[in-house]
Amino acid sequence: MALRLLYLIMIRVFGWLLLLGRGQASKDAEIMVLRHEVTVLRRQVARPKPDWADRAVLAALARLLPAVLRAHRLVTPGTLLAWHRRLITRKWTYPNQSGRPRISQEIRELVLRLAQENPAWGYRRVHGELTRLGYQVSEATVWRILRARRRRPAPPNADTSWRVFLRSQAQGLLACDFFHVDTIFLKRLYVLFVMEVATRHVHILGVTAHPDGSWTAQQARNLLMDLGDRTGCFRFLIRDRDAKFTRVFDEIFAGKGVQIAKTPPRTPRANCYAERWVRTARSECTDRMLIYHGRHLRSVLGQ
Repeated sequence: MALRLLYLIMIRVFGWLLLLGRGQASKDAEIMVLRHEVTVLRRQVARPKPDWADRAVLAALARLLPAVLRAHRLVTPGTLLAWHRRLITRKWTYPNQSGRPRISQEIRELVLRLAQENPAWGYRRVHGELTRLGYQVSEATVWRILRARRRRPAPPNADTSWRVFLRSQAQGLLACDFFHVDTIFLKRLYVLFVMEVATRHVHILGVTAHPDGSWTAQQARNLLMDLGDRTGCFRFLIRDRDAKFTRVFDEIFAGKGVQIAKTPPRTPRANCYAERWVRTARSECTDRMLIYHGRHLRSVLGQ
C-alpha cells in the first residue's frame, strides 16, 4: 500500500509538470471533459469504494479547491471527517478494553435450545434454568439473545390450539370418521375407521355401500371386542356430527367409560389426525388403484 501511495503521488507530480506546457484553452477543455465523465460515472456507480491510498490523495488535493467546488466533489468534508475518525479508531486500540466480556457461543446455543424445546418458557424462566446450571448471565442478556434470533422473549398466550391439545391428550384418544371410495362401476363405498391417536394405529371397522345407524353401532361393538381389556386405556372418542353416529353408537362407548367428544360444525382441524390419514390413504392408495368391489377395497386397506 505504501508503494501504491508513492506511485499515485509521482503520477500527480508529473501530471502537474505536463500542465505547465499546455495552453489555458486546452486545460479548460480537459476540465469540462473530466467533469462530464465524472457525471456519467456517478449515474452508474452508486457508492464508490476507494482504498486508503486514494483517500490520502483525495484528502490532500481537496484542500486546494474553492469552498464552492469542494461541496460537490466525490469526497466531501463529511467524508474526510469520517476517514479521520476511522484512522483514530485504528490507531488507539487497547488490548484490555473495559466492560462486560462477550457472551460465549455455548451460552447462546444453550439459551436458544432451552427456548426451542420449551415454547411455554419466557426469558425469565430460561434465565432461571441457566442460573441453576451454574451460568452467570443476566436476564437482559437472555432477552437480547432471543430477540436477535427473532424468538419471543415472553411466553405465548395460555390458550392452546387444537393440535397442541390433542397432542398432549393423545394417549387416551380415539378418532373415528367416514370416507368414501368410488369403484370402477361408479358405485360409492363408505369406509368407517377408528384411529388410536397415540400410536396412529388404524382399525378398519367396515366397508359398505349403505351405511346407517344400526350398521355403525354394530361396528362399534366389534371394535370394543377387538380392543378387549385395552378399552379402559382410552378416555375420549372424537367424531363429527354425522347422522350415522346415532345415540346407540354413543351409548356403546359410554358403557365402557369412553366419552364422546363431538367436533364443532365444519371444523376438520378438531379431528385433524383422522382427516390427515384419510388424505394419506387416498393419495397413496385408493387414488392410484381401480377398486372393483367392497371386498377388494377392504383387502387393499388392510394391507
